[in-house]
Amino acid sequence: MTSMQRMSVMNVSPAAAERVRGLLAHAGEGQGLRVSVEKGGCAGMSYKMEIAEPEKGDEVIDVEGGRVIVDAAAVLYLLGTTMDVQTTQFSSTFVFENPNQTSACGCGESVELQPADPEKVAAASQIGNY
Repeated sequence: MTSMQRMSVMNVSPAAAERVRGLLAHAGEGQGLRVSVEKGGCAGMSYKMEIAEPEKGDEVIDVEGGRVIVDAAAVLYLLGTTMDVQTTQFSSTFVFENPNQTSACGCGESVELQPADPEKVAAASQIGNY
């Protein structure tokens, strides 16, 4: 990684990028799919998504004609995460492969997350792991 390159908080799969583009097709200029985490559920936290404009401190990830916005307060919980889409015969949903997840509830609606260690993240970014 050169000094000009910047580590991306979260990776977005091609399938997720396609779904984001579809969701934003009729959204206003500058809007994106904003991802955050909030307290709740039986495991302690859940992912929240909404179509919105970036707020101060948010991380913006431009993906193949779409935009994913990571809430500033969620950055340490989402570092190294891959956002993907899981499709079954009856539904399609975003899924998160998150290295900061320590457990999940049985119903799949909430997760337990630990914030990433900023020192480990800085070291990994210097050797290209993030």
